Amino acid sequence: MKIVKNYLYNVGYQVFILIVPLLTTPYISRVLGSYGVGVNAYTNSVVTYFVLFGSIGVTLYGNRTIAYQRDDFKKRSQSFWEITFMRFITIIGAYVAFGIFFMITDRYHEFYFAQSWQILAAALDISWFFMGLEDFGKTVLRNFAVKIISVIMIFTFIKNSSDVNLYILILTLSTLFGNLTLWPYMRKYVRKPDWHNLHIWQHLRPSLALFVPQIATQIYLVLNKTMLGAMDGVNSSGYYEYSDRIVKLVLAVVTATGTVMLPRMANTFAKKDFKKLNEYLYRSFDFVTLLSVAMAFGTAAVSPKFAPWFMGSQFTVTGKLIPIESIIIVMIAWSNAIGTQYLLPIGKNKEYTISVTGGAIANLILNVPLILWLGVYGAIISTVLSEVVVTLIQVLFVRNRVDYRRLFSGLWKYLLSGLIMYAVVYTMNAKMNAGFKEFVLQIVVGMVVYTVMILLTRPAPVHYFGIIRSKIKR
Repeated sequence: MKIVKNYLYNVGYQVFILIVPLLTTPYISRVLGSYGVGVNAYTNSVVTYFVLFGSIGVTLYGNRTIAYQRDDFKKRSQSFWEITFMRFITIIGAYVAFGIFFMITDRYHEFYFAQSWQILAAALDISWFFMGLEDFGKTVLRNFAVKIISVIMIFTFIKNSSDVNLYILILTLSTLFGNLTLWPYMRKYVRKPDWHNLHIWQHLRPSLALFVPQIATQIYLVLNKTMLGAMDGVNSSGYYEYSDRIVKLVLAVVTATGTVMLPRMANTFAKKDFKKLNEYLYRSFDFVTLLSVAMAFGTAAVSPKFAPWFMGSQFTVTGKLIPIESIIIVMIAWSNAIGTQYLLPIGKNKEYTISVTGGAIANLILNVPLILWLGVYGAIISTVLSEVVVTLIQVLFVRNRVDYRRLFSGLWKYLLSGLIMYAVVYTMNAKMNAGFKEFVLQIVVGMVVYTVMILLTRPAPVHYFGIIRSKIKR
């Protein structure tokens, strides 16, 4: 039941961060315009590289290490300090590198400086420790508070297109403040480090092993915005940013399972309970497929009229981009279940690295010709194909460990339910005017149609939910 509780914590937060953009995105897109949104997307993508190199895979590695050692107070305490000090040093190195970049670049100086607070915030991020303990309550509540404060500040201080820099500062400083709020809890969970036995650099190599796939992942998550800004203008970066944001916000509800399951899978693997490990994978895979298919088809169906209504007429093109990109909702859900929830916890870092590196290479090869040929549409298509490559490689890597028939047994049921839902919602979207009530009606009808179809076809999650309900009643 702890898994269910942690998932509900994460889903609660993910639903909340779905609501936040419903409040801020229409306002920001109209106040800052496509240029302001594009400048933020472009400069953020560049600074993200320095955050990534400074963090050197600590989020995944630290999470897994604490999950392995959480029952040994002494070991987990020492590991926490060693990993934290190592990250301090690498972040300092990243900030020095950013300083050199800042001096040699000749544009967007004020925006880059505002974005650079992200680098310092990364040094103080210890959410990985609480994730390793499967204590998601503190991180979720922290994130709730930070998001609420940042929303209030956005509506209070962002008034016109000249406030781009202030908007960036609100986002980056709120992240820094949020990371600081977790530190007072540490007195309960760790003791002072044993300075005589402090071996910081023993964590570097295994952390780097997880850093490599993170670099590869960021190439096709961030490089698209960087390349669009350089090759097709910052406005295209803005279109891509908002299309990607809508899709990723929907996806966040699905990938919440990865955050919850990684420490549980790692701990199960440490106990050598391989049968339970595979059972967790089958159930998780079914669950994310159930959600992701519904969200992919639903997002694609409402987006043609939703995007321009929600973001303003400047972003009409995103209504055509979102249906294409929505394919990745299913692809990332699957790769999250197989890669993050299975390959990483059992120590198959090499296989995981190969999969995401394959996606990055595909993205890099496809980006230039597709962006030159199709502009922002090319970047979206490149993103989709990259995620398909990642998922296919991971599926091949687990072929000797899992039963494919069980893994994909219910796929036709989800796809049939999703297609019928899509047909109904798309027809409603085409015939109805754009408005809040209309979109709510479309979403509700879509949920009802999908739910009815799932109950009729009865895939595995229907059985799982019955088991959970019976346990709750007891």
